[in-house]
Amino acid sequence: MFLAVLLMVADLNWPKMKEGRAWLSLVVTPLQWVVDIPSRLADSLSDVVVERASLVRENQSMKAEALVLERKVQQMAALTAENIRLRELLSAGERVEAPTRLAELIGVNPDPFQHEVILNRGSEDGVFIGEPVLDAGGVMGQVVSLAHYTSRVMLVTDARSAVPVEVNRNGYRGIALGKGVLNELELEHVPDTADIRVDDLLLTSGLGGRFPRGYPVARVTEVIRDPGRPFTLVKAEPSARLDRSRHLLLVEYHPVLPAPQEEVADE
Repeated sequence: MFLAVLLMVADLNWPKMKEGRAWLSLVVTPLQWVVDIPSRLADSLSDVVVERASLVRENQSMKAEALVLERKVQQMAALTAENIRLRELLSAGERVEAPTRLAELIGVNPDPFQHEVILNRGSEDGVFIGEPVLDAGGVMGQVVSLAHYTSRVMLVTDARSAVPVEVNRNGYRGIALGKGVLNELELEHVPDTADIRVDDLLLTSGLGGRFPRGYPVARVTEVIRDPGRPFTLVKAEPSARLDRSRHLLLVEYHPVLPAPQEEVADE
């Protein structure tokens, strides 16, 4: 206690004490730095941890935003593609002389031996049995059964389907038969002398009163002339996108059939 009082008095009255105190502070300064190192390390580590946590949160937020933007881009791509298809379908509808109604594909027949699709239009919408169905590329098929609000369409590739066609280049007529293969039609019993070539476009001929004349059905992909066979086999690929089209046109085509002639009774 006495020593402390003595040092205080000396510090107040002896100028040399200030110099001593300065030298003493110089000696103690490194010790202060050493003692302060843990505190500074803790502060730095805390900043790193906080900054890393902030970066992690920001990274997660940016990933979430990227996923949302990617989903929007995908939706935009789907909407753009659908818009293109609808424009093509609208253009195809403008070429159809008969009235049309838009329909959407809502189902596919799971039976592999029947090529049928289900549309969201039925008898309540004025759909009738035998009504032709088109997409932007050409003839899809015809309505074969009805419900109140849905209808079932048999595609042109169904094994039961037969579409009267004519070659656009020269008017040669034939029957395009479905063979149960989604991307293939056949013209059977074609004479060897028939002028049919690969890449010829087959159009509906209008015969049979089922399909209006002049709409694309298929394009010839192969002409097989076998000397051992009595007929030429012609294979064609459907013009319609049978496995991709979602929006279709129902054509209100009612052919005008000639009135039956009345028999004149013999007098």
